[in-house]
Amino acid sequence: MDDILVVTTNEVAGYTISEVYGEVFGLTTRSRNAFSSAGQQFKTIVGGEITGYTKLQHETREKAIERLKEEARAKGANAILAMRFDSSTFANVDSVAAYGTAAKIEKNNLQ
Repeated sequence: MDDILVVTTNEVAGYTISEVYGEVFGLTTRSRNAFSSAGQQFKTIVGGEITGYTKLQHETREKAIERLKEEARAKGANAILAMRFDSSTFANVDSVAAYGTAAKIEKNNLQ
């Protein structure tokens, strides 16, 4: 298991929640450069996937998760439960908030 397990569920099968540290956030805001944005705007006229924006959104979400894990790690957690994203895009700027509940989980000892 990675040092911080991130799940969208409230529980992890085979594990017990031993401590809850509370809500944690990973926030980031990014933008594309003006030349790239101009090219992507042209793509909106002709149709199809706007790969530059797709890449930006993916990178932004990954950075938000990285920061979310850092905050949970600082609290002593080894898991983030019920992780969600909130995002917005305005004028070539993509903002993402990843959030969830930092917790310590322990593997169940089945006899």
